[in-house]
Amino acid sequence: MASIASRPPPAVSPSAASTSLRRQRIAIPPTVRFTNTQDLFNAIDSTTGDFLTVTNTGQKTGQKKRHRKFRFRRYNANSQILIITIPTAVHEALHLGLYRRYCNQLVRNGTEESWKDIGTETFRQQGHPGGNGGEGDSTGGPWPEREGAGNWPTLVIESGHSETLPELHKDMQWWFQASNHEVKIVILAKFDDQQHHILLEKWEEEISSPQGAITRSRAAAILQQNGVFNPVKRQSTTITRDETTNPVSYNVTRGALVLGFRLLFLRDPGPQEGDIVLSIQDLQLYARKVWGELPRSD
Repeated sequence: MASIASRPPPAVSPSAASTSLRRQRIAIPPTVRFTNTQDLFNAIDSTTGDFLTVTNTGQKTGQKKRHRKFRFRRYNANSQILIITIPTAVHEALHLGLYRRYCNQLVRNGTEESWKDIGTETFRQQGHPGGNGGEGDSTGGPWPEREGAGNWPTLVIESGHSETLPELHKDMQWWFQASNHEVKIVILAKFDDQQHHILLEKWEEEISSPQGAITRSRAAAILQQNGVFNPVKRQSTTITRDETTNPVSYNVTRGALVLGFRLLFLRDPGPQEGDIVLSIQDLQLYARKVWGELPRSD
């Protein structure tokens, strides 16, 4: 039978006791060992967070979702480890809130017809058509440049509540590597229960190379020689909630979230086109809705 792994909870100081119960329940993402589909469904139903690791799986594991509301976030055929996303209200607000505001900016800029939503389509790592695969939270890419099924997105947004930041970093790395670097921007949205803030990270890739200017032709030559790409965190934004103000306010560090047009659309911007900017006010309104989805404490 699949059972949730038990680990001792972290020590909680008396001063934090009043806010610790809900945070303790989702502090450590659970792990189960796959035995049969029904036990897996039972484990999913009993999980309070948005993240579940399943070991001892095979390619046929979970082929029937039975209309359950969960996603196969990542599957590794070699290790037979399946990562499942359970879309809680907070999890969905974290990624959908950002993606919808991004799309709103496209409408304002008049570029919405040059973009297609890809959503949670399943992608297979290049070279592993029957094995390693993954589904994003919110994804999209340029049209017609990425027209057709199976074309990778240029933008991926992954969110996490009970999922740890190191696990989110693994998600980010998978998207860049599995797509053979066709994914250009990965945004991670993490709600941190311990710090009680939202952390947004924008990741891109850069080519490791000898010193010197990197032109397009030189970048192609370097890639052909050694293929060395490194993920780089271009921006890190923290949003905190201040309950001492009336009404409650939200503080955004490091300014607006800026997404490069060329990386998103794979072309130079035309007249009245440019980078997509989610302003501080956008992020404050986004944060307000995320906090609104948190479970109410008793």
